[in-house]
Amino acid sequence: MNAIKRFLATDTQSWSLLIARLALGVVILPHGMQKALGSFGGYGITGTLGFFESLGLPVFIGFLGILAEFVGAIGVILGAGTRFMAFSIFLMMSGAMIMGGHINNGFFMNWYGAQPGEGIEYFILVLGLALSLIVGGSGKFSVDNLISRKLK
Repeated sequence: MNAIKRFLATDTQSWSLLIARLALGVVILPHGMQKALGSFGGYGITGTLGFFESLGLPVFIGFLGILAEFVGAIGVILGAGTRFMAFSIFLMMSGAMIMGGHINNGFFMNWYGAQPGEGIEYFILVLGLALSLIVGGSGKFSVDNLISRKLK
């Protein structure tokens, strides 16, 4: 029971964690919807898994990536299992940054098409937001807080 309390523990009055949580979730969720549902011009589960396979990744790893971006983003927005959900997003985006070749494209985004691909600046922001939630928890107005109060 103590492990669950520690896992859910957070500063229940923290506006900054709430803002970080919502920013991360709102930015990642559309990417998850592309992969899971085919929304926003995405390929859906089958197409996304095929793409991951073409990169040499096992289907299972591809499926975990889809879950991280879709279910993880929803969990982060709601503040439900925030640390775990943020950690799953952190792992997925670290892998995308490294395996997707972004780390070789320098720092900057490719706004003007002047480089071979996107750099790592977006990833640094996402990883920073995820890390702040892993360390600090969910903040204000979260499911984690509701559960934590019931456990006290």
